[in-house]
Formats: sequence, C-alpha cells, structure tokens
Amino acid sequence: MTIVVKIGGAAGNARDAVLDDLAARRDFLVVHGGSERVDRLGEALGRPAQYYTSPSGVVSRRSDPAHLEVLVLALAGAVQTEIVAALLARGVRAIGLSGVDAGLLLARRKEGAREVVDGHVVRLSDDRSGTIERVDAALLGSLTDLGLVPVIGPPAVSEGGEILNVDADRVAAEVAGAVGAEALLLLTNVNGLLRDRSDPASRISRVARDGIEQVLPLAAGRMKKKVLAAQAALRAGVGRVVIAPSQGPNPVDRALAGDGTVFE
Repeated sequence: MTIVVKIGGAAGNARDAVLDDLAARRDFLVVHGGSERVDRLGEALGRPAQYYTSPSGVVSRRSDPAHLEVLVLALAGAVQTEIVAALLARGVRAIGLSGVDAGLLLARRKEGAREVVDGHVVRLSDDRSGTIERVDAALLGSLTDLGLVPVIGPPAVSEGGEILNVDADRVAAEVAGAVGAEALLLLTNVNGLLRDRSDPASRISRVARDGIEQVLPLAAGRMKKKVLAAQAALRAGVGRVVIAPSQGPNPVDRALAGDGTVFE
C-alpha cells in the first residue's frame, strides 16, 4: 500500500505528531504546505501576505512576483528542509523536492484569474499561480526504489521555466493520482469537513464520491480547496481521501481508520 500524506502548514497543525507516526512506516510520500511560515516571513521582509476570494468562493494567496519570492524562500527552503531533517532524525531517509526540481510538477500559468472586490468581479494582474498538468511519477518511483521518501512541496514550473505557485492540497491530489496511491490523507488543523464551522461536533464522517458537489457549499474558505482536491484525487484513481486532524497521538493511523471526513 502507498499513501500520500499532506501535512498542513497553517497555524494549529501538529507536524511533529504526524512525523512521529510516519517514522515506523515506509509506504508513504509527504506533501507539505507552509502558509503560516510564508506569512511570517513575508511580514519580516515587509511583504505581508495578501489573499483574495474568487467568484466561486475559493480563497487563494496572491502570487505576484514579490510574494512568490517569499513563498519560494519559505517553502522550498525552510519548511521542506526542516521536514527532511526531522524525518532523518527519526530514521527515515527522506529527500526534499520542490515542484521545480527536475521538472517534478509541470504547470500551466493561470490566465484571467478573477477576484471579488466590494461585490464586483475584477481581473487579477501579474498573478503567478498555476494549474498542475503533469507529475513526474517515474522520478518519484526511482527515488522510492532507492529507499528514499520524497518530501514534496510548491512551487511548480512551466514548460518555459517560469516558477509558479500551486496549491499544496492540489499538489497532494495530483501526486497521489500519479503514484497510484491507495489513500490520500489531508492532515490539517480542524477535525474534518463541518456542517457548522463553529461546532466541531458537526463533522461529516463520510462523503460518497458522487455526493461531493452536494457538500461543497459547506466548505468555506480554504476548506473548499481541500474538498476540491479530494474530488480531483478520486477522479485520478485514488482509493479514498481523508481530511483529518493533525493534532493528537497517531494522527496518520487515526486518519487511516476513518477519524476525519472520508471521501470514497
């Protein structure tokens, strides 16, 4: 069995708990985000993060050249290196790869991105975000055959060599589909998809693949990207997707046992 584990990077995630749980396994690939680290570095450099909401209600990070530079420094630099070092300390031979490395994540720049401002839809200018078109599964297979655990994160690269920001949840979905993963775990700072965002007890336990469109209106803000990533992974042949909490003991084992919102 191969699983892909996406470790959330927002505040409130428990990265060490996830890595502790993974240390005894050798059947996994890691995908990481790092939004909190990107935001903190941006503040320190005088380039505070900016977010926008698309007409469909998806919240995304603005990716103009100045903010993209911060993202590369934080994700392909600090966050990824820390995860690799932490896995090595736990006896796991890990190797860090941004989507740019060897063209691992090939993407197409999004054209005509839109945001809602004061009730009006306007076009984003100079946005450097992209849509993943290909994952080099052969490269990942070669690394795992050598006994290495890939640790993968944004950014991606275009055919012309342009660095592009891509959503980490969608990276996880595309990687899981490319390697034929049996499960994708999206570990985050909440306990799953909630019917009521203010009530943790309102978690939805199971969503059938043909019922995702019906629950999508319940996914507000960045949770919407996770649900869309779950849908994309299932369409790519992944057996099941679980949005689950990273906090607490054994978060990987618990997610595999269904402690979260299971899409299948």
